[in-house]
Amino acid sequence: MPVMLAVSFLAARWTMLRLNVPSVLCVRIGMGCSALVLMLVAEFGLVLRIRGLSIREYFRHARRGIRARGCYAVLFVFAMMPLRVAKK
Repeated sequence: MPVMLAVSFLAARWTMLRLNVPSVLCVRIGMGCSALVLMLVAEFGLVLRIRGLSIREYFRHARRGIRARGCYAVLFVFAMMPLRVAKK
C-alpha cells in the first residue's frame, strides 16, 4: 500500500502539471474520481479475468477484514490525491 500511495502521488503531480489542471475543487475531485473509476474498471476487467475469479469471489475472499479497510482507505486517498498535489 505505501508503494501505491507513493506512485499515486507522483502520477497525480505529474498529471496535474502536465495537463495544467486548474486548482478548482470540483475539477480536481472529478479528475480523482475519474481516475478511480478507470482503475477499478481495469482491475475488474483485467485482473479478475487473469485470476479466473468472479466479482462475487473477489469480494468474498480478497476484500474482507483489516486488509479490506486498508484497501478502501488507500482507494479513497487515491481518488483524492489530485486535491493534495500542489500546483507549482
